[in-house]
Amino acid sequence: LDVSMDMWNFFYTCLVSLWLHRFYIYSAVALGISIWIVIQFTTTKPKKKGEKSNSNPASPEGIEDKLVNGYATLQAKEVCVAGVKIFYGSQTGTAKRFAKGLAEAVISLNLPVEVISMGDYDPDDCLAEETTSKNVCVFLVATYTDGQPTESAAWFCKWLEEAVNDFRFGKMYLKGLRYAVFGLGNSVYVDHYNTVGRNIDRWLWMLSASRIMTRAEGDCNVAQSKHGSIEADFEAWKAKFLSRLQALCSGEKKPCSGNCKKGKCKSPGKQSKESSDHEHGASEYKNTEAEELFETSSEEESDAEEAGGTNSVVDVEDLGKIMSHMKKAKSGLGSQEAVCLGWKGGYQGSTGICVPHLKEGEGGKTLPAACYKLIGSHSGVKLCRWTKSMLRGRGGCYKHTFYGIESHRCMEATPSLACANKCVFCWRHHTNPVGTEWRWKMDQPEMILQEAIENHQNMIKQFKGVSGVKADRFEEAMTAKHCALSLVGEPIMYPEINRFVKLLHQHSISSFLVTNAQFPDEIRNLEPVTQLYVSVDASTKESLKRIDRPLFKDFWQRFLDSLKALSEKQQRTVYRLTLVKAWNVDELKAYVDLISLGKPDFIEVKGVTYCGASSASNLTMANVPWHEEVVHFVQELADLIPDYEIACEHEHSNCLLIAHKKFKINGEWCTWINYDRFQELVQEHERSGGSKTFTAADYAARTPRWALFGSRERGFDPLDVRYQRKNKVRDISGC
Repeated sequence: LDVSMDMWNFFYTCLVSLWLHRFYIYSAVALGISIWIVIQFTTTKPKKKGEKSNSNPASPEGIEDKLVNGYATLQAKEVCVAGVKIFYGSQTGTAKRFAKGLAEAVISLNLPVEVISMGDYDPDDCLAEETTSKNVCVFLVATYTDGQPTESAAWFCKWLEEAVNDFRFGKMYLKGLRYAVFGLGNSVYVDHYNTVGRNIDRWLWMLSASRIMTRAEGDCNVAQSKHGSIEADFEAWKAKFLSRLQALCSGEKKPCSGNCKKGKCKSPGKQSKESSDHEHGASEYKNTEAEELFETSSEEESDAEEAGGTNSVVDVEDLGKIMSHMKKAKSGLGSQEAVCLGWKGGYQGSTGICVPHLKEGEGGKTLPAACYKLIGSHSGVKLCRWTKSMLRGRGGCYKHTFYGIESHRCMEATPSLACANKCVFCWRHHTNPVGTEWRWKMDQPEMILQEAIENHQNMIKQFKGVSGVKADRFEEAMTAKHCALSLVGEPIMYPEINRFVKLLHQHSISSFLVTNAQFPDEIRNLEPVTQLYVSVDASTKESLKRIDRPLFKDFWQRFLDSLKALSEKQQRTVYRLTLVKAWNVDELKAYVDLISLGKPDFIEVKGVTYCGASSASNLTMANVPWHEEVVHFVQELADLIPDYEIACEHEHSNCLLIAHKKFKINGEWCTWINYDRFQELVQEHERSGGSKTFTAADYAARTPRWALFGSRERGFDPLDVRYQRKNKVRDISGC
């Protein structure tokens, strides 16, 4: 106890002493802090003063060394230009020679450089990588006969044009790519002077790539050349390009032109003459080229909206109201003629109907610009993206997985571009006319099929020599084996649809016909086809009106009658369900009722494909269901229909197949089609005058294991090689 009291007295005495001398302690601490601040200030100030002079990486005072595992690492310096890639498209060797000369000049700037022939480059695989590579891409392209690109540049130009008009790529697909274009041409050919250079420049710009300088044009016509020859034109442009490249390497940006708000971004100090020259060139380019660039990307679209209203759809019933606008649009085109979508006959007994949406060679969301080949007055053909994919051995579409279609041998066509619906998810962006009855001069089915095959073959020929295309599949693709009558519009509206289908079968081409369930009589009268689809986009009257926006007032009764007519068909029948999140995914019981009404052999359930922004639809990416959500919906639906089971899956297309159990033979699914057997059966049917019939079971074939639901491949053919893009991801599932 005495020891405890002594310790307490000691601590008490110390605390009292500290309290009595607290002011001295505060003063000592304040003095110490002041001395530390003075030392820090005096030691850091000289370093700031010498920072500029010691910025040499070799100087130990100009770099910050960090020890990592015993090694000194220098602080990374931002790289503004990693290198230069020079692409050339040459026929006589001039562009190639210019490319080599430019490469030598770039090397003198201590920059990596690569010279690439466009014929050896696959833009589908590699171009998107340039958006993050920090390379500057230079395009030296010649314009050849009739304004066409040279042979080596033909595929590159074709791909770029399709990318601009394909909603799957998106307007920002090449954002981050920096480029410059120099075109080689001859002004003697006034109509086609430097067309290829102009097009490449415009297409890159429309995909959000960034020009580093104005497009330049070299002229082989000495009398008109700005510098006396095409070589001199190139040398003048090269000097400007190298100067601009040096500015980019040093991190400089374009000087302010004074057009910004209050000129706040204007760089301090005197601008170099070179920068002034560049800005003058950019200003001149802006004045001379802006009209061209915006014409192709927005002017026709806005014209179309003015003509057709906010929905951008030309209704056949409303064409008379907008004819005056059509005349104004045609007169505003100058020397360019408005192509009349081939509505050459127009209404029977009337003059032609010009639809400016469908002008050949124009940009925007138009059918020809989206690489449709128009046939006659009312038909069209287009090369499907899955055809291109399978030509390269990168997998086929969901029809290949579900039914054994050879995607590279499939021709996508229609004998009727007009449609009776304005579906909100129409991935053609309503660039085709709509109507409820046939009102046009009719082309003969023989002519339609002949031109469809010829156009299809011509589109396939463009892939000859393209990087990655398999030679054996290219040869096979020249002979179409399947025809998907689902391109656009309503094929069953064509009055001679039965003759057209018979012609397909006579050419040993299988027929896959899609209808929107608004023409029940035509469905009943339809001759046997390989497979007949009906689009079931909703299960109630209200949701169908909201999603399909049909033109018929009695659309719901027509819809139900079409499903009843489908149940009477003996050949393969399919319901096609397109799931739109927040629109039609909560109506399972109603879907079950519709299935019992039409009794289809198969039910395809597919998540909606986002088609990009459109004034005709308010769908967004939020309406696109995840694949897991589609699988969950299909599982719930299959549980409610006892005669059906989930058979196949194609994950890439976000699509599953529910099949009737009658196609599960001896425990194995037989959803594939024996196409040779079908051709034999349909020929016997025709020879008998229709008395000898056949059923879907007569030409069924076993489904391979990789196509089945739950397989490790998830619907991807193991004979092909799955290709994954490194940077840009886009959906190519539309089919």
